[in-house]
Order: sequence, then C-alpha cells, then structure tokens
Amino acid sequence: MDGLEKQLICPICLEIFTKPVVILPCQHNLCRKCANDIFQSSNPYLPTRGGSVTSGGRFRCPSCRHEVVLDRHGVYGLQRNLLVENIIDMYKQEYISSRPSPERKVDQPMCEVHEDEKINIYCLTCGIPSCSMCKVFGAHKDCEVAPLDSIYQTQKTELSDRIAMMVGNNDRIQGIISQLEETCRTIEENGRRQKSKVCEKFDHLYAILEDRKSEMSLKVNVEQEEKLNYIRGLIGKYGDHLESMTKIMETGIQTLEEPEMALFLQNAKPLLQKIAEASNTSHLERVERGYESMDHYSVSFKRQGRALRNIDFARDDDEEEDDEDEVRVDVAGRTGQTTSGEVDSLSEALPPLLPPQPLSTRRPATSS
Repeated sequence: MDGLEKQLICPICLEIFTKPVVILPCQHNLCRKCANDIFQSSNPYLPTRGGSVTSGGRFRCPSCRHEVVLDRHGVYGLQRNLLVENIIDMYKQEYISSRPSPERKVDQPMCEVHEDEKINIYCLTCGIPSCSMCKVFGAHKDCEVAPLDSIYQTQKTELSDRIAMMVGNNDRIQGIISQLEETCRTIEENGRRQKSKVCEKFDHLYAILEDRKSEMSLKVNVEQEEKLNYIRGLIGKYGDHLESMTKIMETGIQTLEEPEMALFLQNAKPLLQKIAEASNTSHLERVERGYESMDHYSVSFKRQGRALRNIDFARDDDEEEDDEDEVRVDVAGRTGQTTSGEVDSLSEALPPLLPPQPLSTRRPATSS
C-alpha cells in the first residue's frame, strides 16, 4: 500500500491528490489547484476572473516537462481523471480511516515568498523547508526535495538518538565528577595522615632532644654538686684550722700578761711549739686555678643546626632498604633512635659530653 500511496501523490504539493484531479495530455495527473497555480505562474499577464485564468495559455508538465497548451477555458478545460479520484476515495476509506487520527495541526507555517502556499516540502539540497511553488518556479526548482513527513521522522529519530547519546555522555561525565570528588576526599585524608606522620617524627625528635638535654643537665649537676661538696669540705677544714689558731693566739696573749717570769717561761715553750705547728698549713689542700670552671660542658649546635635546617622529605632514590632504619647515638654508651632521612645522624646532631677530669688531678696542692 505504500507503493499505491506514492502513486497518488501530487508532484507539486507532494500530498495525496485533491479533487478534482485533472489529466494532462502527457497522461500525468495534477490537482486542479496545483495545475492552476503553475498556469498562473507561467502566464502572469493573462487576464483573470475570480482567481482563474479565462483565456488560453500554456505551461510545462512538472513531471516530464511536456508543454501543455490550454484553450480559452484554461485548466478548467482539462479532463478530470475520475479513475484516480475513485481510487483516492477507496484508499481513504480502507486505510486512512483505519489509522489513528493525526493530531490537529495548529498554526501551520506559510511560505514567506508565496504567502498563500503552505510549507509542505523539504529541500534536501538547501536543508530548509519550503513550498511546492518554490520547487516549481522558485529558488528551489533545481534542488532535490522530499515530503515533510519523511524528513520529519528522520530528523526526529536522529534528534532522539542524539539526545539519548547526550544523556549517556552526561551519565559518564557525572561518573567522572564523582570519581574526582572521591579523589579530592582521598587527597585530603592522605594529607591529614601524612601530616600526622610528619608531626609524629618531629615529636620523636623533640623527645630525643629533651632526653639528651636532661642527661647533659644531669651530668653538669653531678659535677657541680661534687665540686661544691669538695669546696665546702675545704671551707670546713680551713675554718677549723682558723678556730684552732684563734684559740692559740688568745692563749698567747694571756701568757704575755703573766707577771711571774718562772711561770711565763714554763708556759711559753709549749705555746711557741703550738704556734709553730699552727702556722704550718701544708696539710691543708688548695684549689687549683680554674677548678671552678664548667666550660668543658659547653656545646655547639652549628653543625646540628645545618643538619636540622636541611631536613626534607625522603626521596625514593635516597631511602634506605629499611624505611625505619635505626641509628645509635649516645653520650655515655646509651642509645637513641631516629628514622633515617630525618637528620644526617643524631650522633652528629647531638654533641657528645666532655667527660669530667678525675678529681685527683683537681685537688688542691699541699703547701710546702
């Protein structure tokens, strides 16, 4: 039936023939209105009455370009094709009535060039809709055209496919956005975790420094107390010696006041011996020069400061096989731990304590 419908299409309006249908001498059929429109366009200067040409003229068949000559009756003098009209009636009754009624078209656009013509064809060459008169005599007479409904269905299907493709693309883009958002959250979490690890490393280094400071301060305090106790002991010894000499001196003064010569001489000799013994201080220790100094516990952090300022994140080519390699550092043989790459080494970062000199070398020299 599709083939039959194509045979019932007017080559001018590209719609099913509208009665009355006229047959041309070349045996091609046209709607009378379409034939009249072609005739008027081909003979614009012939007199008309009531919109129809009243005298003879000529035009060419739109299908085969055969020249059709009309008498004074114009297109009304052409013979009607009743057979085609009956076939159209039967076709409409059998098939068009069984199809669902199409939606009522509202405000169908009209051709801008031919204001009385509806836009009913589509120019495939120019890609725009047009009217039948534009195909026959207008700007699209040399173009390839097609019915609006076929192009409508084609482009509607294409547009629907493109929209479905865009929906799929939108879903993929939304999936990418979700992945990127998840990546942002992962980066934030990784950043927080790595900052926590860095702070933990530095806190470990601070703890090592605090322990080392406590050890060094303890050694200074120990020697300080040792020296203070030794000096306080000397102060006590010299104080006792001074007190003994003061008593002997008081006894000597009292002896000088003795008026009896025999008694004076009796007490003077042992007193002189005591004075001689008291004047001898060789048995008392003396403090060496510089004994009070604690400068041998001084530290310098220049090298360690450079090492600390050079602390950076470990690079793959600098990492050891063991990421948590331990380096032994100590002041007096004890160990401390650090991660390789944090500083060059804690044995360089923390200065060694100078061992105090033996007390035997710092004891005061005895007086001769």
